[in-house]
Amino acid sequence: MEEEVPVVVDTPVTEPPPPPPPPPPPPPKPELKASQLQTVYFDFDKFDLKSDAKMKLDANYALLTEFPDAIIKIEGHCDERGTVEYNLSLGEKRAKAVMDYLKKRGIKESRISIISYGKEKPVDNAHTEAAWSKNRRAEFRIISQ
Repeated sequence: MEEEVPVVVDTPVTEPPPPPPPPPPPPPKPELKASQLQTVYFDFDKFDLKSDAKMKLDANYALLTEFPDAIIKIEGHCDERGTVEYNLSLGEKRAKAVMDYLKKRGIKESRISIISYGKEKPVDNAHTEAAWSKNRRAEFRIISQ
């Protein structure tokens, strides 16, 4: 009888492949910046929207539709002429005119708040018509996104 010789077969041991790397994180969500929203200006003692203001608000509307979660505040401002009380009221009318325009275009009222600063926050402190015209404005702030 012949003796059986065990046959040893060398098979290489293979390690399982490493798991695939995790997917990259999604790119950051773009955010609306207040500087992208255009300021609108008003004539002395007025709160009606001129045609150039409506053009700016149309551009602002387009941006706001691109960022449907953005909540904004519209700030109404006046020049230094007039009483504190009068200018607070006029600034509110300016902010409301802007809000109403955006609402008519389709922005939900729940996304907009308004405030008046009257003459308390001028952008130009000079006592000239040029300075006053810069101060008669409605500006936008981003509250949340």
